[in-house]
Amino acid sequence: MSRTTRLTTRTGIGGRTMEIVHDGHTLWLSGDFDVRSTMDVRNAIHEHLDGYDSDLTIDFTDVDTLDVTAARVLAYATIEAGRAGQHLRVRGCGPAVRRMLQLSRLARFIEVERAAASA
Repeated sequence: MSRTTRLTTRTGIGGRTMEIVHDGHTLWLSGDFDVRSTMDVRNAIHEHLDGYDSDLTIDFTDVDTLDVTAARVLAYATIEAGRAGQHLRVRGCGPAVRRMLQLSRLARFIEVERAAASA
């Protein structure tokens, strides 16, 4: 089952779109994951955790930025998944996302898949 949710967030004069695509065991996010989109991402995560008995992977390949509020949402969702006997991990994190996870000290709560080294 695949479902696409498009969310529009405002950035300055123009608009920026946060897109969430849910397909089975993976959520693909694109855009800026910040305070304006945390509620929708949080709801998508909880919908998966409540509706499936499987682990969840969140793909950050197309996420440019992450703020502290969004990192907290991920950390709390990871803890909740563990309590429910499920597993939440993120993959495809760029340097800015990894840096925010380290600076916020929330990296210890969030499992980030290691990128395969290129030959």
